[in-house]
Amino acid sequence: MKELINEFINHLSVERGLAHNTLLAYRWDLTQYTQFLFKKGVHATDKVRRSHISDYLYDQKLKKLSATSICRHLAAIKMFHRFLLRERLARQDPTALVETPKLWKRVPEVLSMGEIEGMIRASQGRKWQDIRDQAILELLYASGMRVSELANLKLENINWEGSFIRCIGKGNKERIIPIGRKAKEAIQRYLGRSRGRLLKSDLPGAADLPDRPASPKIQRGEQAGSSSVLFLSRLGRKISRQSLWKIIRRYARKSGIKKTIKPHTIRHSFATHLLERGADLRSVQEMLGHSDISTTQIYTHVDRERLKRIHKTYHPRS
Repeated sequence: MKELINEFINHLSVERGLAHNTLLAYRWDLTQYTQFLFKKGVHATDKVRRSHISDYLYDQKLKKLSATSICRHLAAIKMFHRFLLRERLARQDPTALVETPKLWKRVPEVLSMGEIEGMIRASQGRKWQDIRDQAILELLYASGMRVSELANLKLENINWEGSFIRCIGKGNKERIIPIGRKAKEAIQRYLGRSRGRLLKSDLPGAADLPDRPASPKIQRGEQAGSSSVLFLSRLGRKISRQSLWKIIRRYARKSGIKKTIKPHTIRHSFATHLLERGADLRSVQEMLGHSDISTTQIYTHVDRERLKRIHKTYHPRS
C-alpha cells in the first residue's frame, strides 16, 4: 500500500497542485490508516471493507482525536479509495456508503482592534528583533496572510508604488493584497535597519542598530549571494513558520492578552475587522484567498455575535 499512497500523493501534487504541508498531512493520515489495516491482517486494498473503516474511525475516537481531526482522516481515506478506483488500481470503493459526520462551524477567536494595536505597540523598539517583529505584525494584520505565506514572501512580491503585495497561497494560487501606509513604513524600516545585518549575520546582540535609509540593493534583493526572502532569522536564513508563530504568541503575552492565540488569530481578526467596518464579503474572500465564499462566511457569524452583544448591552428590553 505504500506504493499506492506514493502514487496518490504524486497525483495530488501534480494534478491538483496542493501545498506541501497539505500533502504531508494526507500522507500522515493514510500511513496511520494503512498501519491500522495491517494490524487487522488487511494487506491489499481490495480486502478493505466498510467495517474496517468504521473500526479505524472508532479507534481514532478512542485515542481522543477531535471530531475535526477524525473527519480530516476520513476525507483523506475517501479521496484515496476514489483515486484507486478511478485509476483501476482497485475494483471497489469501500468508502462509498460511509457518511462524513457534519460538524458545527466554530466561530474563530478574534482579537479586538485595541488588542491588535497593543501587540504592535509591544513590539516597538530599536533593537534588530523589535524592528523585524513589528514589520511582521504590521504586515500580517495589514494583509491577512497565512503564516506560511508570510514566511515565503519575497522582496519582489512587494509593489511599493502600488502599495500591494503579490501573495502565493495554497495550491500555488496567486492573489493581490493591498497594504496600508503603516505596514509599508514598518517594512521599509526593517529593510533599512535590520535585514542587511541579518544577511551578514553580524548582529550585535542586544545593542541598538543605527538609523540609516533603506538600501535600494537590499530592497530589490540584488546583494551578491543574498536571499530574496523578505523576513530572515537571526542566522540570515528564511524565517520558519514556527518562529513566526512564537513571535505572535510572544507579543500577545507581552501586551497582556489572555485569549487563546493561534497561528491564524491575526488573519481571523483582519477579516472580522474589515467586515465590521463595512467591507463586502466578496472583497474579503479575494484578500484571504478563499476559493469558496462559504469559507469566508464564517466571519459573518463573528459579526453577528458582535451585533448580539451590542443589542444586549444597549437595547432597553434585552
